[in-house]
Amino acid sequence: MPIYEGSTAAEAIQKGLAALNITKDEAVIEVLEEAKKGFLGMGKKNARVSIEPSVTEEISEAVTETVEEVIEEAQPVAQVTVTETLETPEPVAEPSIQQVLSELDDEAALTQLALYLTNITKELNAPALVKMERQENLIVFQLDTQKQGVLIGKHGKMLNALQYLAQVFIHRVAKNKLSVVVNVGDYRQKRQAILERLAQRTAEKVKRTGQPVFLEPMPAFERKQIHSALSKDDAIQTHSEGDEPYRYLVVEPVRKY
Repeated sequence: MPIYEGSTAAEAIQKGLAALNITKDEAVIEVLEEAKKGFLGMGKKNARVSIEPSVTEEISEAVTETVEEVIEEAQPVAQVTVTETLETPEPVAEPSIQQVLSELDDEAALTQLALYLTNITKELNAPALVKMERQENLIVFQLDTQKQGVLIGKHGKMLNALQYLAQVFIHRVAKNKLSVVVNVGDYRQKRQAILERLAQRTAEKVKRTGQPVFLEPMPAFERKQIHSALSKDDAIQTHSEGDEPYRYLVVEPVRKY
């Protein structure tokens, strides 16, 4: 957990928020130690605080609608940079775009998704360089931008909306089933650590109370991370309920008959 220091708690908090490039509303802040003035220069201590991004993952309808409105007006752009060399489709006339964007092979579908995400970021006034990486069974689209806060959004809402729309897009245009993840900076890596802690705290609560716990809606791959973290606990079982993008995970005790 990152720890920041300052002559006052407020100064330490400002340093931490600036380093993480987030606002106070997007952070979980804990004052570990208040500043001490000391006496005649002896015993003076800085304030110490810990700061990390909030774990809240509710994807609001307003955020999803905002991004969908952007997509409706978006047109494919001419260039995109990806980590791997992808074959860019030849330009097509406007009437045939819908016909082309269906039943595409993997590389063509991924290229179209990269173009799609590039255009979204421009429309959101946070232009990003789109890079693609393959990680195990996932394909990660990394959005490199000077405005990370805009694309992540409060509590990660905008990034989750982009994640949902990217998955819907790839399912519509790709011939094969592909799993993609949209990331900004190291947000997903930090989220994974947070989700693992959330999984353990939730499991402890379920075993202590004997009652199921209903988690906030989150993307499918994050639900899988929590499921995987709890899969070896014989006293716990998990399943998902609801419809995307509001599908959520239920953690409950295993009933013994």
